[in-house]
Amino acid sequence: MNVQTTKPAEAGNRLMRILMLTLTISMMSGIMFNIALPQISEDFGLTLAQVSWLSSAYILIYAIGAVTYGKLADRYPLKTLVTFGLLLFGAGSLIGLASHTFALALIGRCLQSAGAAVIPAVAMLIPIRYFAPERRGSALGLTAVGLALGSALGPVISALIVSFLHWRWLFAVPLLILIALPMYRKHLADEQLREAGKFDWGGGMLLAVTVALLLLSVTNGWTFALGGAAALTLFIARVRTAREPFIEPTLFRNRKYVLGLTVAFLINGIGCSLNVLSPLLLSKVQALPSVWIGFTLVPAAVASAVWGRKGGRLADLKGNAYLWYIATGLAFACHALLSTFAASAAPFIAGILILGTVGQSFLVIALSNAISRVLPQEQTGVGMGMLAMVNFISQGIAIGIYGKMADRSGAAHLSWNPLFGHAKGMIFSNIWLVLAVMQVVSLAVYYYAFGRRRRIEASKHELNMA
Repeated sequence: MNVQTTKPAEAGNRLMRILMLTLTISMMSGIMFNIALPQISEDFGLTLAQVSWLSSAYILIYAIGAVTYGKLADRYPLKTLVTFGLLLFGAGSLIGLASHTFALALIGRCLQSAGAAVIPAVAMLIPIRYFAPERRGSALGLTAVGLALGSALGPVISALIVSFLHWRWLFAVPLLILIALPMYRKHLADEQLREAGKFDWGGGMLLAVTVALLLLSVTNGWTFALGGAAALTLFIARVRTAREPFIEPTLFRNRKYVLGLTVAFLINGIGCSLNVLSPLLLSKVQALPSVWIGFTLVPAAVASAVWGRKGGRLADLKGNAYLWYIATGLAFACHALLSTFAASAAPFIAGILILGTVGQSFLVIALSNAISRVLPQEQTGVGMGMLAMVNFISQGIAIGIYGKMADRSGAAHLSWNPLFGHAKGMIFSNIWLVLAVMQVVSLAVYYYAFGRRRRIEASKHELNMA
């Protein structure tokens, strides 16, 4: 049953406001521990690499959980999944808050992630199920606002908690998400989905192992990459032979969908450079303290929150391709300017980051909207869940690559950008120049997948009118 035809528009609007709050808190939970890792390392007498599992494990479970909840959403009501996910999220927060060993803190963090993974699935499915295609862009714009607010508030609140309280209180902030649970229970429909059959847990486990090994290979070498390739081979064999596979093979015969996932992998890997490389640049080149680095990133996050919904409305009015071209122009300009002015003062860097962060927000809205329209209704859950998983995989791989390259900041002796003439920041300039070129590549792939059809249809319409 198509929910959006049976539920009034008011329910969808209320759900989007609730979702925006949920996304804000979830985003904060995901990034707050990054600032506290040095203090956690000192408290437990562990290395930074060891305590970084509080963040790494969160990302791994979040990526797999997103597609799992998406798959379940094709069989079970969103109301049931949201209730389970948020309660699990709250349980993990309570365990972490009461923890006095690193193992218990890690367990709490893993449970948080397993519960919070329902949020990206819901964030993509509510706009699809409760809004007509011509209004879906505005709804997706609200999700961008929530993510941007979480990105802006997370580092600031985390710094205040770590400075004046104790890092364990970081587990208390996500408990606020439970406020949204009664509202979800009230406004989410009692959906009549297809009858639940046997769930392919074996296929899900193989996919989880594949993703985990591929992400670990970035920092741990080719052994993990080979293991990931082997697990992927077994997963492909599984979905081809299972009676009810975790992911239907027909999903990957959808050429537009596969190209959309390819573009998503590119733009999310490129976009996370703004949140990863920028702080490293400000620390290594400008030698700014952590608190000022955080404040330098705030204007871009605020701008993304302000413009996110406007980008969604623009997609509804002018089309996804129109928004995509604008977004690519903003993102390309940002990376080109960062490559050229990598050694400039922090306020100037903050201004450039506004272009890229707003552009990245627009890219995510346009692509999510475009992909949602090429999926059959019975595959929207797992299809959009796969999109969320690809986003996290791309970011996880990119973060590892950027970290390794930034560690070699003193090894660069040749600037690839003829307009950049400084010794300091050369490696950052070179990376952002490559990313600017990759923005053009992503534009070409998007045009091939989604842009040409719109242009052909427009030409046919003009001929018919003539």
